[in-house]
Amino acid sequence: MNIAEARHDEALILQPDGRLDQDSAADFQERLVQAVSGPDKAVIVDFSMIPYISSVGLRAIMIAAKQSKVEGVSLSVAALTPTVNEIFEISRFSYVVNIFENLKEAIGAVSDTALQAYEAS
Repeated sequence: MNIAEARHDEALILQPDGRLDQDSAADFQERLVQAVSGPDKAVIVDFSMIPYISSVGLRAIMIAAKQSKVEGVSLSVAALTPTVNEIFEISRFSYVVNIFENLKEAIGAVSDTALQAYEAS
């Protein structure tokens, strides 16, 4: 699984690409935990390129969410595909992480400054 990265002011944006399942969850979890343990105030995961997430993928997010609370870092997800959105709804993951309809909304929630930087790029 490839995970593209970008920074927008106070936020680190991760964009994984591919199925988030048994084959890819360990690498995803490692990178996500590392991200929420880093210097950024917020980590946003752009799920627009994730067609499917399994329970092991959800577990990776749960572990990172717990670590983000310890570190005082905001963890959000954005742009869920319809299938992934349904899985998040069924598993009630809206109680675990902030969910945004798109990346722009997620960045805007981090700060107005971050939103301006995103629009300028």
